[in-house]
Amino acid sequence: MEILGNNKHKIIYGDVIESLNEIENNSIDLIFADPPYNIGKDFNGRKDKWKTEEDYLNWCYKWLDLCIEKLSDKGSFYVMTATQYMPFFDIYLRSKINIMSRIVWYYDSSGVQAKKYYGSMYEPILYCVKDKNNYTFNAKDILVEAKTGAKRKLIDYRKSVPSIYNTEKVPGNVWEFPRVRYRMEEYEKHPTQKPISLLNRIIKASSNKGDVVLDPFSGSFTTCFVAKELGRKSIGIEIQEDYIKIGLRRLGLASQYNGQTLEKETRTFEINKEDNLSLIQPTLFNNYNNGTLIHSKY
Repeated sequence: MEILGNNKHKIIYGDVIESLNEIENNSIDLIFADPPYNIGKDFNGRKDKWKTEEDYLNWCYKWLDLCIEKLSDKGSFYVMTATQYMPFFDIYLRSKINIMSRIVWYYDSSGVQAKKYYGSMYEPILYCVKDKNNYTFNAKDILVEAKTGAKRKLIDYRKSVPSIYNTEKVPGNVWEFPRVRYRMEEYEKHPTQKPISLLNRIIKASSNKGDVVLDPFSGSFTTCFVAKELGRKSIGIEIQEDYIKIGLRRLGLASQYNGQTLEKETRTFEINKEDNLSLIQPTLFNNYNNGTLIHSKY
């Protein structure tokens, strides 16, 4: 196991169980966990497939327990998995932590999902807190358009003075964000990259500036990237070296790793383009800073 980064943004290069055991209990304000789904995805040569479903779930229960231990008393925990495994997660967690919402992240698809059954076009997310009477939820930071008030101009006669419905509201539990596609500016070479917009909502809602955000399966490091841009601290755990390199680059922690210059891979449609501005690190934010790499080993 190797620790990279600095006091504000750390990357732990190692196994998730081993790495979580090295994090102080009750020290994390927000955890976003997007683990392998046990559906056969190829993560740069590492197959996302366990011998049995029982093996997969038993492994998940270990890191779920550790995540709860690391969460502060006021902390929030968002966790994803495949639709077929989420019922097991739900039943397992409901006796250990307070499940506040069961979120559906919906996205459209440009192709045919299935021909003999209904294709999957959503991923489930559990939103949990340790103390349902004392947790962070910044509702004003994530308001969305309330179509009834903003578009239909309906009158709410339940109020003492009848007035038009509010034009903004807190999002419900069905979220529509596009998946990250190859030609999108934020794209990184990772098979299950989550969109900046999804993490932007979660981090804004369930943490404050200066809080510590943990992603135990960092992958493309979108969680840590958004946390940094929003003024939070971050810890990202990842077992694949190629994804560690993405994290170091996206977080501005290093320009080189093991003698290799860290550069965003040129996509096929960008080759021979005269406008090299398209090769700049993509972001919905504007302040991307270079940093100095500090590392240590246990």
